[in-house]
Amino acid sequence: MAISIGRYTRRGALTIMGVATAALLAAPAAQAKVEGDTIILGSAISLTGKYSTNGIHAQNGYELAVKRINDMGGVKVGGKSYKLKVVYYDDESTPARGAQLAERLIKQDGVQYMLGPYSSGMTKAIAPVTEKYQIPMVEAEGASRSLFTQGYRYLFAVLSTSEQYLASSIALAAEIAEKNGKKPSDVKIAMAFENDPFSQDVRAGVMDDAKKYNMQIIIDDKLPRDLSDMSTTLTKVRAVKPDLLVVSGHSKGAATAARQLAEMKINVPMVAVTHCEAAKIVAKFGATTNDILCPTQWAETLSYSDEYFGTAAEYDALFKATFDGYKNVPYQAAQASAAVIVWKDAFERANSFDRDKVRDALAATDMMTFYGGIRFAPEGNNIAKPMVLRQIQNGTYNVVAPSKYASHPVNWPRKAPGS
Repeated sequence: MAISIGRYTRRGALTIMGVATAALLAAPAAQAKVEGDTIILGSAISLTGKYSTNGIHAQNGYELAVKRINDMGGVKVGGKSYKLKVVYYDDESTPARGAQLAERLIKQDGVQYMLGPYSSGMTKAIAPVTEKYQIPMVEAEGASRSLFTQGYRYLFAVLSTSEQYLASSIALAAEIAEKNGKKPSDVKIAMAFENDPFSQDVRAGVMDDAKKYNMQIIIDDKLPRDLSDMSTTLTKVRAVKPDLLVVSGHSKGAATAARQLAEMKINVPMVAVTHCEAAKIVAKFGATTNDILCPTQWAETLSYSDEYFGTAAEYDALFKATFDGYKNVPYQAAQASAAVIVWKDAFERANSFDRDKVRDALAATDMMTFYGGIRFAPEGNNIAKPMVLRQIQNGTYNVVAPSKYASHPVNWPRKAPGS
C-alpha cells in the first residue's frame, strides 16, 4: 500500500501509516525488488516511541522525494521508466524490533533495496541484518561514527557523522574567547549527553575538539534515561558558571533542555543543543530559546541545488507547502529526501537492478544535491558535506558558523531567559 502525498498533518501521516502497516502485515509475502513498473524500497522506521517525532520527519522526507521523482518521470533503467515506492514498518523506536522488521522486509517481502531507520541506535541494530543478506541500505539518520568502523560494504550514509555535530560550537567558543582577549584554553565546558550511540559519539567529538584547544571540561553528565529532567545538571551549571553548555539527547532531550533552561533561568554565555528544529523548541518555548546554538546537517539558506528540488530554499518551500505544522524544515527530512535521490542516481548509473551492480554504483556516488555534496568514503560515510551551526535569533534559525557559510553574525553572550 503506497502513501500518497497531499497536504496533510503529521498526525494524519501517522494514521495513514498505521493503515498501511496493518495492510502489509496482513498481506501475503508478495513484495519483490521490482514489481511491474515499480521499484520497491523498504524501511523500518520509528512512527511510535521516543524517536517518533524524528521518524515521522524522515518518513515525510522520503515520501516527498518519491513523489517528486515519480512526477518527474521516475527512474530510467534499461530504456524503461519505473516509479519508486517505499514499504514501511513501525519499529516502535526499539532496536530489537527494528532488526526483526528489517529481516521481515528482506526475507518475507523480498525487498532488495533499503532506506534507513531513524537514529544511530536503530541503524546499528539493522545494519548487521542488511549486511548479512548483502542488501544495500542508503541511510539518512544514523550519524554515529562507529557505524563506519565495522567494515560494512552495503551501508551508505548521506549525512555527516556524529563527531562533527558540535565541533563548530567548540571552534566558535575558541574564536569568541580570542576576540575577547582570552585564550581558548580558558574556556570552561559543561556537557550533558544521552547514553545512546549517537549522543555518546557527539560527546567523543566534543572531547576531541576541546582537547585540541586545551579547554576545561568541568561537567560531564549523562542525561536521565527518560530525558525528561536535567535539573541536576543545570543546578551544577548555575554553581560553576561554564562558558559553554553542550547538550545532546535527540528531540526529547532538546525540548527538556530548552524548557528547563528557561524555567531555572540558567545564565550561560553559549548554549549548543542538538535536534532543536526537530524538537520544535521555538514553537514550544518561544522567545526563551533565543540565542541557543543548534548544529544542523542542512539549512535552507545554503547555496546547494539539484535538478529535483532546485535550491535548498525551494526544497524548504515545497516541504512546508506539502506538510502542515512546520515553521522550520528539520534537516532529518531534508537528508531523507537526499537518500532517495541517491537511490535514483545509483539505479540509473548501474542501468540494472542487479543488487551488486547497484551496490557498486552507490559506492561510486559523487553528486551535488539540494542537501549538499554526497560522496562516500570506502567505509560508507559521506565525506563531501560539512555541518553548520545555526543560532535562534528572534525566533529564526540563522547560520552563524563556520564563518564561510554564515548568513548572520553570532549573538554573544546569551543571557538567562527572563533575566
